[in-house]
Amino acid sequence: MLIYDLMPLIIIAIIIIAVVILFTFIPVALWISALAAGVKVSIFTLVGMRLRRVVPNRVINPLIKAHKAGLNVKINQLESHYLAGGNVDRVVNALIAAHRANIELSFERAAAIDLAGRDVLEAVQMSVNPEVIETPFISGIAIDGIEVKAKARITVRANIDRLVGGAGEETIIARVGEGVVSTIGGSETHAKVLENPDSISHTVLEKGLDAGTAFEILSIDIADVDIGKNIGAILQTDQAEADKNIAQAKAEERRAMAVAQEQEMVARVQEMRARVVEAEADVPLALAEALRSGKMGVMDYLNYQNINADTDMRDSIGKLSKENDDDHENN
Repeated sequence: MLIYDLMPLIIIAIIIIAVVILFTFIPVALWISALAAGVKVSIFTLVGMRLRRVVPNRVINPLIKAHKAGLNVKINQLESHYLAGGNVDRVVNALIAAHRANIELSFERAAAIDLAGRDVLEAVQMSVNPEVIETPFISGIAIDGIEVKAKARITVRANIDRLVGGAGEETIIARVGEGVVSTIGGSETHAKVLENPDSISHTVLEKGLDAGTAFEILSIDIADVDIGKNIGAILQTDQAEADKNIAQAKAEERRAMAVAQEQEMVARVQEMRARVVEAEADVPLALAEALRSGKMGVMDYLNYQNINADTDMRDSIGKLSKENDDDHENN
């Protein structure tokens, strides 16, 4: 009897648990919200999303938003984009913003931009409200050798058609910097750049620097121009210093060669003196041999000795007279 008395309570508990599980697995509240917003979504579609591991509110809420904005977006498109790892809510917001601004943007292109890693909503906003990119100081050298530094402000608008595969802001800054450097380098004097800085922006704009990028350059304005160093004078000074060092090195080389040649001449003189000494050593032997063989007589030998003595005496007198002259000059 006790079990039969508790049976109604057990049945009620089972029904409550089943309803809780049903409402947990099937987003009935979300289904009711969709129907109230005029979006026809079957309950079986929501169950299928659960089975496909799709969070229903990540798809249904953007779908309701798109429907209220008057966009023709299918639930299968949103679900496939979610499964591909995209941000469904951001794509729908971008489509609504583009629709309000009369910008042509299809769901496929918006989804492709989102999957490419770019913020499609920010791109649409930039297309409506252009962005200003400020470059750092870009240095260029005029023909007269004076360094000119210029800072540019680039007004760009997102080009939605080239967002996928187009280059980013870094490419725009690099190309503008290249154009500024070439324009300054083509100026005859730095004064012309200072007098007419807008010539830089005109020259840069004519080069079509936004080709292949995700942006469209609207204007390039020179925000600031400054004078740097006299690079031409610095280069000439460095060249003169280098020439001086080369000349000094060559002079040192010539001096070393002269010293080496002088030492070589000293060595040669010593060699010649050694040969003279050697030849003088042979003289007594030759005289003895001449006397022995009878080719030279005693009188001839005595005359030879007298001539040597006379020569020595004259050398001594010459040395004494030279010393006296030197002493007289010193006094």
